Amino acid sequence: MTQIIDGKKISAEIKDELKEQVAAYREQGIEICLAVIQVGDDPASSVYVRNKKKACEYIGIKSLSYELPARTTEEELLSLVEQLNGRADVNGILVQLPLPEQIDEEKVLNAISPLKDVDGFHPMNVGALCIGKKGFVSCTPAGVIQLLKRSGISISGRECVVVGRSNIVGKPMALLLLRENGTVTVAHSRTEDLKAVTRRADILVVAVGRPQMITEEYVKEGAVVIDVGIHRDENNKLCGDVEYARVAPHCSAITPVPGGVGPMTIAMLMKNCVESVEIQKASFVERAE
Repeated sequence: MTQIIDGKKISAEIKDELKEQVAAYREQGIEICLAVIQVGDDPASSVYVRNKKKACEYIGIKSLSYELPARTTEEELLSLVEQLNGRADVNGILVQLPLPEQIDEEKVLNAISPLKDVDGFHPMNVGALCIGKKGFVSCTPAGVIQLLKRSGISISGRECVVVGRSNIVGKPMALLLLRENGTVTVAHSRTEDLKAVTRRADILVVAVGRPQMITEEYVKEGAVVIDVGIHRDENNKLCGDVEYARVAPHCSAITPVPGGVGPMTIAMLMKNCVESVEIQKASFVERAE
């Protein structure tokens, strides 16, 4: 029988663990603070920001909210980021994407201090992941690893295929699976005979960005399938990159959409916020030495 991996349940467990850690920090006089910046009023972004604020409130993290008009210039946004970089009372900085067209997203993300980059997008944090050093890890791939581990699914020695090579999901996902001793292949739009490659996978992570592209023909019998995609189908229902109804009967375990990977992204953002205390403390000690 197929195991349905419950992201809502696992993310709730992680948040409860973080709540205890935050309470312990507070007893030491340490308050953790996340600054969230949203430019414009994109409806999806507003939902994400609200959910992040709710998670902060539940766990006990203070959140600062900066809701800027869509006409905000790149210079104004960079100035705010620089100000927050310099504030000792701010542990994490998150700039909600997408940004309006007049602002260079890469420039803004690179301006965030790597010690406060709780999204894990800064080149220094990506580089740290590549060479196995301490740093913030991109939230969605980190959430996938937690889903697997907390569902009792072993990664070590398994054949892992990641479909998608984005900087936010595909590449860091491959590095994290490699860190867990998986044997990793990254497949993408130029991969020849994609079905043959994905059918090798014991663990198949799909982050291709195309609704219901992966059918049972892409999946080895008994594989674990993790669906990172989120879309709306022709009936306006949420769906993923995997055609769930056709694929699920062939899997040993699978994530649904919604309720699989999605809830984990915010849980891991909160985890990065809590871990920021020790990362920043270690950096302070290094500078002092």
